[in-house]
Amino acid sequence: MTKLFEVPLYPYRPCEDLVADTPVRHPVVIVGAGPVGLALAIDLGLSGIPVVVLDENDKVSVGSRAICFSKRSLEIFDRLGCGDEMVAKGVVWNVGKVFSGNRKVYEFNLLPEAGHKRPAFINLQQYYCELYLVERIRALQAEGKPIEIRGRNRVANLVRSDDHTLVTVETPDGAYNLQADWLIACDGAGSPTRHMLDLDFVGRVFEDNFLIADVIMKADFPTERWFWFDPPFNRDQSALLHKQPDGVWRIDLQLGWDIDKEEEKKPENVLPRLKEMLGADVDFDLDWVSIYTFQCRRMEKFVHGRVIFAGDSAHQVSPFGARGANSGFQDADNLAWKLKLVLTGKARESLLQSYGYERELAADDNILNSSRSTDFITPKSEISRIFRDAVLDLSEHHAFARQLVNSGRLSVPQTYDGSPLNGPDVPELPDRTRPGSPLVDAPFRNGWLLDRLGSEFHLVGLGCEVPETLEVCGLHLRGHCLAAPEIGPELRSRYLGSAQQAVYLIRPDQHVAARWTAFDPAAIENAFTSMIVREEHLQ
Repeated sequence: MTKLFEVPLYPYRPCEDLVADTPVRHPVVIVGAGPVGLALAIDLGLSGIPVVVLDENDKVSVGSRAICFSKRSLEIFDRLGCGDEMVAKGVVWNVGKVFSGNRKVYEFNLLPEAGHKRPAFINLQQYYCELYLVERIRALQAEGKPIEIRGRNRVANLVRSDDHTLVTVETPDGAYNLQADWLIACDGAGSPTRHMLDLDFVGRVFEDNFLIADVIMKADFPTERWFWFDPPFNRDQSALLHKQPDGVWRIDLQLGWDIDKEEEKKPENVLPRLKEMLGADVDFDLDWVSIYTFQCRRMEKFVHGRVIFAGDSAHQVSPFGARGANSGFQDADNLAWKLKLVLTGKARESLLQSYGYERELAADDNILNSSRSTDFITPKSEISRIFRDAVLDLSEHHAFARQLVNSGRLSVPQTYDGSPLNGPDVPELPDRTRPGSPLVDAPFRNGWLLDRLGSEFHLVGLGCEVPETLEVCGLHLRGHCLAAPEIGPELRSRYLGSAQQAVYLIRPDQHVAARWTAFDPAAIENAFTSMIVREEHLQ
């Protein structure tokens, strides 16, 4: 069967802009049809915001690339309308195991509590993720939603003005210009957009190299994340094994510093390494191979006037920890609702500065965790190696040492502590759902809390009444009330704690904006005024 990445998914077609007498103006232009750009396009399109996606390719990504999609990303996919497809195809896992040599030193469960709709992670090749996102766009297009993907449309030049960006686009039929009220760069780690604006990353590039191989085979390994320090098949290095759909297995092998990358990617050099790991009698086919280096870097600022950066174009982290694509989806999740409010005149442009604050904060946290993982996996001194090996030895029998093992702290959603959008708080309510936190899912009226809330502003009353609808600052809030007998143990522990009642104000990206112990319209209006109407947002 022909592979997905060999078939045009959004083939080139001449667009009307190509023959327009003057550049056509678009509210939002997204550069890059990777997972982050596609997710952002869906989010905006669902809100009725016209969006054009430009991509120099016309197919899904080659190779599995990103494969670990977190619970938070799955919840975002649910809100966008394609979560079920992702989970149905993906390999579900919650358990990881860490080995030192041949010894298992410990295992962990990333979702130890019940009462969640989605698992901690699924493994799914990036090309399937992109496929399901494009299919969702096609379904929305059939419903009349204003989303357009233009394949083989390469952005060649940008000229910025105060209220728009002039974009020169090259196609097989020649070049054309268009204007974008807002240009969103989702064009990957090598971002041409970033280079055109003479912007760069700051951070660290680690002097080590890792081989990624996708292998097709039948194997008895369980659906878990297995990580080895100093395995017998890759001495003094590390290795990682993940199961993917279609009998594909992801293998990461640390290679060291001074290598010839092109030589190491040749099958005659890759295959012996894999046979040593898997066994000479294991029948497998090599599907895809690549080599990467750890990079923990980001742009100093994500918002540059009317040009905004998201995903890998804005930040890079090492793959161990699954923080790349997952943080990119959270970028799109954070940006879409703010951009909608600005474009519809419900908020000032300064609201978009809070995207920079919140997602730069998240990037710093991801870089910190990723750097720590990298330093543990690849010690930079003999003392660091001695410490690491001692931790691994102790962790086999002592729980305290397991907290120090770092084979890639896995992606978690960011809590926006200190955000200018955070409203009032009540300290006696549970800390995990404080303002700035992502909502924690829980069973809710024969369904799930996050499914009920969707992509709007919401007011949730637990043990107290709130109106079904409320208009504040020109925005409509949907109200949900749960009387005390309806509040299950999961909702109580995650949102009430020892309190008898609470009111939560929820943002469209399903983060907590504010919370109280009683319904107070004036307090809610003040919170909205501070969040949406206020002139300054960290300018």
